[in-house]
Amino acid sequence: MADISLRLDTSGLNCPLPVLKAKKAIKSMAPGERIVVLATDPASSIDFQHYCHVSGNILENFSEESGVFEYVIRKALKD
Repeated sequence: MADISLRLDTSGLNCPLPVLKAKKAIKSMAPGERIVVLATDPASSIDFQHYCHVSGNILENFSEESGVFEYVIRKALKD
């Protein structure tokens, strides 16, 4: 996927660590940039959807393959 600013692998971490690590990484990004987060915790899908809803960041894509969840998040244009 083109124009990804950052990749974050949180495999092996349980909720809420994947979202907390992504939140910290997103703070350092410019508005409009995208991050790909990998996670293995099945509960992460609920966590990332909720995080994006409350933060204003955009969950552009979500997929799962062989127990690995991939989230593509675009940082909100305004904090």
